Amino acid sequence: MSESVYKIIELVGTSPDSWEEAAASAVERAAKSLRDLRIAEIVELDMQITDGKVQAYRARVKVSFKYQD
Repeated sequence: MSESVYKIIELVGTSPDSWEEAAASAVERAAKSLRDLRIAEIVELDMQITDGKVQAYRARVKVSFKYQD
């Protein structure tokens, strides 16, 4: 079995509807420019609030991908 090296980056996804959609949008956007995504870990969830109402859900996500030879 060969050794592998992975890079981890942090992204913040947003959604007006849910944390799940916010996290998914971060991963889906990363997949457009990165290859071989492996793991996504939700690090933090928060909300943007305006006038006492939730305006957006935000998910900070760590995404790993494999370095290519």
